[in-house]
Order: sequence, then C-alpha cells, then structure tokens
Amino acid sequence: MLSKEDQRRFEQITRHLRESDPAFFAKVDNRARAHRGRYLMLLTIVLWAALPAMTVLAGRLAGAICAVVLMANAALMWRYRRRWL
Repeated sequence: MLSKEDQRRFEQITRHLRESDPAFFAKVDNRARAHRGRYLMLLTIVLWAALPAMTVLAGRLAGAICAVVLMANAALMWRYRRRWL
C-alpha cells in the first residue's frame, strides 16, 4: 500500500503522463479492454463445454443455473463488445 504522499505523487505523475502522451494511455486502455474480453470469452467457452456435463451429472437445476450464468455472461459480452477485425 502506498502512503498518502506516495499516492499523491503517483497520481501527479500519471496525470502529467496522460497529458503529455495520450497515445500511450489509449494503448493501455485498449489492452485492459482486451483482457476483459478474453476473460469473458474464456468463461463462455468453459460454461458451454460444462453445461451438458453439469446437466447430466448434477441435474436440471445445475444446468439451469449454468444457463442463467451464460445469459449474464452474454449480457456482459454485449455490454463490453468491440469490433473484431
């Protein structure tokens, strides 16, 4: 944890860098979004692969819960979507 003085200095350096090099901050922001998208895609693949097995092994309730989580994941992916080129 940073002390209050260190945190203030860090924010000052960050603000100065953001103003002096906006292209750098755009790249950093895009990388953070890409990681979030990768995690959501990985979660989708794992849930779709596990859905049939969960339904057979744990019953319909587990399958229904997995389906609800998949729908919430789809909503998040739709919310944070970006163009795939």
